[in-house]
Amino acid sequence: MFEFGFPWVFVLLPLPLLVRWLLPRSEPLSSALKVPYYRQLPRAKGSSPANRLNLLLLWLIWTLLVVAAARPQWFGEPITQTSSARDLLIAVDISGSMETPDMILNGNPAMRITAVKQVVGDFVLRRKGDRLGLVLFGTRAYLQAPLTFDRATVDTLLNEAQIGFAGQGTAIGDAIGLSVKRLTQRPAEQRVLILLTDGANTAGEVSPLKAAELAKQAGVTVYTIGVGAEEMVQPGLLGSRFGARRVNPSRDLDSETLQAIADKTGGQYFRAHNPQELASIYTELDRLEPVEQDAETYRPLKSLYIWPLAVALLLAALWGLAPLAMGWLATRSNHSPKSPLPAQGGQHQ
Repeated sequence: MFEFGFPWVFVLLPLPLLVRWLLPRSEPLSSALKVPYYRQLPRAKGSSPANRLNLLLLWLIWTLLVVAAARPQWFGEPITQTSSARDLLIAVDISGSMETPDMILNGNPAMRITAVKQVVGDFVLRRKGDRLGLVLFGTRAYLQAPLTFDRATVDTLLNEAQIGFAGQGTAIGDAIGLSVKRLTQRPAEQRVLILLTDGANTAGEVSPLKAAELAKQAGVTVYTIGVGAEEMVQPGLLGSRFGARRVNPSRDLDSETLQAIADKTGGQYFRAHNPQELASIYTELDRLEPVEQDAETYRPLKSLYIWPLAVALLLAALWGLAPLAMGWLATRSNHSPKSPLPAQGGQHQ
């Protein structure tokens, strides 16, 4: 639909006529600057065609300027959009223990972080409508991706995470504290933190239970995930089966603290021994329905003022250059060589 943003501007259309009628005419000056080539221009007197054309051009320029000032615009078809009120942060442990190769992907041993990137990445891409953010933590916790609707970027930043970038320790409390700080900076009906780790809190300034208390006060629901197999065969001498032994690679996992964090904040604790269990956990988390706000309807707007303004500037430039062009043509015609006149009569005796 086409309309003008400031239709009242059209009251200015007769302004040049009012100025012409109301203001007194200027008195002719006793002296003037004379330009020779203007003698060749047609004199615009009375209602001559040249004068009428000149007035019509000026009036057209003024009309186009008024139309541009009235802000012509085009509104597209109404679009209804339902936005989500959920802010969801994903905190992933990238400490040294996440290199433990106790996950099986496609029949081959894989590091924990590799399985996490694959499963969590799929989860991120499915969370259409939520604001997602990414926190990575080791000895320190830092925000890798702020809350955003750009799920593809969050997935890319997760896949680019490297073990040891944040240190070899595990600061679970600091990761929760940083996440709570980021979540409370935005208004939301529901704030969710999904924290994944394979160990216990061994670094940081805030204890996990203290951070959980802060999350509870801020209305942040924390879901905790403990990842890692409980049995792995450790090769023997020179990688052979001789002397191989079975070990528990998850002996350092503090399930009790993770369970307490989830209970205190109204979340749930999950235990993933393999990639399949990890995928099922995120499928369960994926069932969290987003809290929808009232549907908002808007119409795309496209401003069109640039077109009448551009035409007005072009006509004004042509109007200003026209006398110079005519004077140049007149000057060339005056300096062009004249053909000799034919001789009259015979030769003088």
